[in-house]
Amino acid sequence: MPDIPTTLTVTQLNRRARQLLETHFPLVWVEGEVSNFSRPGSGHWYFTLKDEQAQVRCAMFANRNAHVRFSPEHGNHVLARCRVSLYEGRGDFQLIVEHLEEAGFGALQRQFDALKQRLHAEGLFNDFHKQPLPTQPQRLGIITSPTGAALKDILSVLKRRFPAIAVRVYPALVQGKAAAAQIAAAIELANDDNYCDVLIVGRGGGSIEDLWPFNEEIVARAIYRSRIPIVSAVGHEIDFTISDFVADYRAPTPSAAAEVLSPDGNKLLDQLRGYEKLLCETISRRLQSTSQRLDSLTRQLRDPGERLKQQEQQLQALQARLVRTTWGQHQQLDMHLQHLRARLEQAGPGYRIDYLSDSLNLLTQRLERAIDTLLEQKKIRWHNALQLLNAVSPLKTLERGYAIVTDQQHNILRGVATVQIGDSVTTRLANGSLECKVDKIFPDSQS
Repeated sequence: MPDIPTTLTVTQLNRRARQLLETHFPLVWVEGEVSNFSRPGSGHWYFTLKDEQAQVRCAMFANRNAHVRFSPEHGNHVLARCRVSLYEGRGDFQLIVEHLEEAGFGALQRQFDALKQRLHAEGLFNDFHKQPLPTQPQRLGIITSPTGAALKDILSVLKRRFPAIAVRVYPALVQGKAAAAQIAAAIELANDDNYCDVLIVGRGGGSIEDLWPFNEEIVARAIYRSRIPIVSAVGHEIDFTISDFVADYRAPTPSAAAEVLSPDGNKLLDQLRGYEKLLCETISRRLQSTSQRLDSLTRQLRDPGERLKQQEQQLQALQARLVRTTWGQHQQLDMHLQHLRARLEQAGPGYRIDYLSDSLNLLTQRLERAIDTLLEQKKIRWHNALQLLNAVSPLKTLERGYAIVTDQQHNILRGVATVQIGDSVTTRLANGSLECKVDKIFPDSQS
């Protein structure tokens, strides 16, 4: 910190004090009551914030107060976001206000924004959770105060537009601390009843405090869990609540909700009258067409005697035609029969037997030749195999002076390592065998 001279001017002192305050204090929220409010021609606002024990001067410049949504007055309880400063000209401690809102509204608004953000993050506002409204509901449930204007408005619209809709009211408080729990309970009761096709949940207009039950989490989650589609109709068109975002459909007013859910009775009557007119015209055209056809058939109707004569002539003509046709078919069948008889004679058993006998003799000769050839080939292959077998036969080897030695278990001895002195062995020669006893063993020096 730079050295402070021993003597300061008032201006230097106030400037250093202002810099110290503005440097060491961040933006703060201050709540208090407005007094001494003034709005000079410059557009800036000057006022005092006070509570029971203290007060502080405040200034809000025109570029900031242009965004304030209400007009402050003496006695208003407000919430100000401001910088701590000092007015150098008079050495007055003051607050430079950046944002100003009504204290009660501001707290509720922050609570509203926080809940809205949390429920949105959980997915309660997502469109794919929303259910479609019935095109023409038969039974409508209304969750509201039984003595409120909203119920009267809804019933009035239904009576005017389509009084045939059955209505069931689920009474609930719509204002006050107990209202949210009653609204949620009424929604659950309507779902347990499973009587209604759709529900209207709402009330008439009011302040944010009046509408606050529809911003409660318990109501939002009850709407989200509802198996019955819900229309939220809270307040006026400019009012938005958490219920509006969770509901399957948001109506700007209770009357508008009734308009959406009820068909226009007059329009339906006009349609029915149109259908009636179209039906009458269709029936008239059909009667006229049928009458014309009847007249035509009446003119075509002739004397039965003449019709019988005409049919008798037709019968005689058909009979003559039948005779001609039958005679022609008889001739064709006779010619076909003669042709078949000739073919049968050609295909008689004797001719067939001679043909098959010649074929049998030819096949017999071919079979005998094939057998002789196959036997000759087999003999040659057998003789060659016999010669090959003799060439590799161990007996041939024995005839050349070799012998096969086996132990008592008839295992062939392939070396002296498996024999001991005194063992009995059998020696197989070309023309017999020898029983021998081992007296000495001469290992091969190369083994």
